[in-house]
Amino acid sequence: MTDTFENSEGYQIVQKWMNDKGMKAFSFQNEAWQRFSNGYSGMVIAPTGFGKTYSLFLAVIIDFFNHPEKYKNGLKLLWITPLRSLAKDLARAMQQAVDEIGLDWVVEVRNGDTDAKHKTRQTKNMPDVLLVTPESLHLLLAQKNHERFFKNLQSVVVDEWHELLSTKRGVMTELALAVLKYQQPKVKIWGITATIGNLDQALEVLIPDAKKRTKVVAKEQKKIEILSVYPPEVEILPWAGHLGGKLVQEVVPIILKSKSTLIFTNTRSQSEMWYQLLLEAYPDFAGQIALHHSSIDANLRQWVEKNLSSGLLKAVVSTSSLDLGVDFKPVDTVIQIGSSKGVARFMQRAGRSGHSPFETSKIYFVPTHSLELIEASALKEAVKNKVIESREPFVLAYDVLVQFLVTLALGGGFYPDEIYPVIKNTYAYSEITDEEWQWCIYFITQGGKTGKNYEEFHKVVKQEDGKLVVEKRKIGMLHRMNIGAIVSDSMLRVKFLSGGYIGMIEEYFISKLHKDDKFVLAGRVLEYTMLKDMTVYVKSSSGKAITPSWLGGRLPLSSNLSFFLRKKLAESLSPNSREKELKFLHPLLANQNENSHIPKEDEFLVERIKTREGYHLFFYPFEGRLVHEVMAALLAFRISKLYPISFSMAMNDYGFELFSDKEIKLTEEELHHILSKDNLMQDVVASVNATEMARRKFRDIAVISGMVVQTMPGRQVNNKSLQASSGIIFSVLEDYDPQNLLLRQAYTEVFNQQLEEQRLTAAFDRIAKSKIIYVNSDRFTPLSFPIKVDSLRQSLSSEDLGTRIRKMQEANMKKKTKRK
Repeated sequence: MTDTFENSEGYQIVQKWMNDKGMKAFSFQNEAWQRFSNGYSGMVIAPTGFGKTYSLFLAVIIDFFNHPEKYKNGLKLLWITPLRSLAKDLARAMQQAVDEIGLDWVVEVRNGDTDAKHKTRQTKNMPDVLLVTPESLHLLLAQKNHERFFKNLQSVVVDEWHELLSTKRGVMTELALAVLKYQQPKVKIWGITATIGNLDQALEVLIPDAKKRTKVVAKEQKKIEILSVYPPEVEILPWAGHLGGKLVQEVVPIILKSKSTLIFTNTRSQSEMWYQLLLEAYPDFAGQIALHHSSIDANLRQWVEKNLSSGLLKAVVSTSSLDLGVDFKPVDTVIQIGSSKGVARFMQRAGRSGHSPFETSKIYFVPTHSLELIEASALKEAVKNKVIESREPFVLAYDVLVQFLVTLALGGGFYPDEIYPVIKNTYAYSEITDEEWQWCIYFITQGGKTGKNYEEFHKVVKQEDGKLVVEKRKIGMLHRMNIGAIVSDSMLRVKFLSGGYIGMIEEYFISKLHKDDKFVLAGRVLEYTMLKDMTVYVKSSSGKAITPSWLGGRLPLSSNLSFFLRKKLAESLSPNSREKELKFLHPLLANQNENSHIPKEDEFLVERIKTREGYHLFFYPFEGRLVHEVMAALLAFRISKLYPISFSMAMNDYGFELFSDKEIKLTEEELHHILSKDNLMQDVVASVNATEMARRKFRDIAVISGMVVQTMPGRQVNNKSLQASSGIIFSVLEDYDPQNLLLRQAYTEVFNQQLEEQRLTAAFDRIAKSKIIYVNSDRFTPLSFPIKVDSLRQSLSSEDLGTRIRKMQEANMKKKTKRK
């Protein structure tokens, strides 16, 4: 660091403030302050809990003291964050810092939770620092003369950039930054991110064109200790979910010996279940533990966040709603229930524990079935080798672009020729062609080829000088109400008949309930009484109740983790002495090897199993549930071309099953044929109903692009109507406008996201190079059993399921096996 910078007034003031608080700057913070003062834009990469916020917030304050002449009245720093809960805590910490340093700056938040009075005041008189979500920033850009808000803006910081990067909200951020940079060329743009696999690309997406661009990487590393929690004995035939009940007895002592504990689950329903399990196992937890997930009332969530940091609560059971560094003090202990399915997510959750950056973060791994202990072993290896997933940036999202162009037309208007190079300069639209750009303009002014006869699609008007503007008040109002790229499954409010709001539940779950049915939400047992005006009315109840399942539930297994999973399984029969998980699982793995096979890294296992129920084929790619869904449909399609047979399918993250009541007569040669990578994507398209998948995807695209309106004044359009309206438009476009960019986008998204074309191709490449091991058996193996149970779970109640599983386990023990 240069002497002149160290001797500068701003640096001295901030140093004194930090010393008074007993804090010492990390080297990466010093480096960020210096680079910022030298005029760079850039990105800070540091682990959770190391003060990433201060690395940039204090950079602005130092720069202000050193160059007060640059800073005029009004908004100086715009801070973009993906989460509302994050914004509130950050604003509090920032306001405290400026007050203690002696600045008269005002720090405020503007998002969906900000009341209208505050927003009006901000519009007239902007604070010095404003924290916004991508949506609130677009709403500001939709205001007439929005340039006035940003005329004295010096810098923009995008927090938790890795969370936004691979989403349409990330694209919204790119577009807003491009326009701000165009209007205020001197603005510096900085990002804050956790470590991901493609940091250089993340920087390129955030700051595509800065002459002075830099990356500041913290040398400090957070040490992570992963401790597996073992069941009393290993189950030879594992099945998902039931271990929770047994392991809750192992989890209670961990909570009791910690001051504060965060218990992460992967789904909202799992968090509700674990909350109940803990209370049943240790009734004294009543009043000491709480629940936190995104469907619980915001006031209750805020109460939980406050009381976890004040120490009033001993433990909180949470989903990813507390993943990001909500700025409360770190907790002593983190417990992860079930696999986190990804290395980056696991490290982020682990980083919530350990009160100082130099303490080791402890995370306990609680398997939901025995096989998940192999994932724990794989996670340890991935963390040790610092192999972390990449986040692929979203490109050419035409729905977000047309929404944004209407936003600009509403916020004072734009000239297409002037704004086109600005849009093309973003990473997301660098590949857009002149023809596609013209189509977008045609779409917002005429509604495209099919919308030209319908007045409501002519949103934007071309004035005499060529400027595009929104003239109708109604169009402007509806557009503002629907700005954003999150299209949720229709959520219903849940309220007591006597008044009092509890939280939100998805429409599709409630549609399956009858009057007097009981369900669990926010840790309470509720009895369903009626549904009126998008609100579910309930009364308090007790006894047995169902846990809601939310559609966004299951996380897909990341490709990095699946690589280490295959590696660990291949080594599992001769683990080294440090591999406690694999040693514990030895009886299960020995059984798998004895009755079937454990695939090496260059092998691919297929099991053909005949039972009383019928004939089963099990395949084990270890590529995660989403990829297996597509593979199962593809292989069923290829087999049906060889001879007429129909299958039912089941899958988990390790493999999938094709089940038939007819004998499956696949020879080795035919097996090689159905696993071939030839004509892969043509066969995939023929095997899955790509049109139906695109139709479902199109619902979101239609809402984001404004073809279908989701929120009307005073009400939200329900799921059925949205699906119906977008479905009709989809069919019309298929027939009359097949080149429509939004229609094309629906198919592209299906291929990239649902069919995971790249990962699927890579999996078939790997299988093509592997030796295929084809095993015959008359009993379920440890690898196949959990997949079989998953398929039964869909058709049986939990009591019948338990009985059925016991019978299957008993039948299995009596049989002998033979290898082909």
